[in-house]
Amino acid sequence: MQHVLALDLKDDPALIAEYEAHHRAVWPEVQAHLRRHGVTEMKIYRLGTRMVMVMHTDDAVYDAARMQAASESDPVLVEWEALMWKFQAPTPWTPKGSKWIELQKVFDFRSPPV
Repeated sequence: MQHVLALDLKDDPALIAEYEAHHRAVWPEVQAHLRRHGVTEMKIYRLGTRMVMVMHTDDAVYDAARMQAASESDPVLVEWEALMWKFQAPTPWTPKGSKWIELQKVFDFRSPPV
């Protein structure tokens, strides 16, 4: 299944550059956590301070609540999330206490095979 989520970054070019540097070398424990919880592919795009994550999951394994709970109980993941929050900011539409928020699909075009 595909999930599309949004989050903002703090409007500071130095912080944005540091955030991107961290994502060129994501900790192996973070990547292992994603794999364990059924994330098969993840891409993050940025325009200014707005980020969009496209995540593909194996529905037989993926459970967002279970993945979040595991993140909150693993000291390495807690450290990664605290580090990332140094750079991140909620969007104006993000509920209090949340970070990445799932976007609503408004259009889906598929061209038939030729």
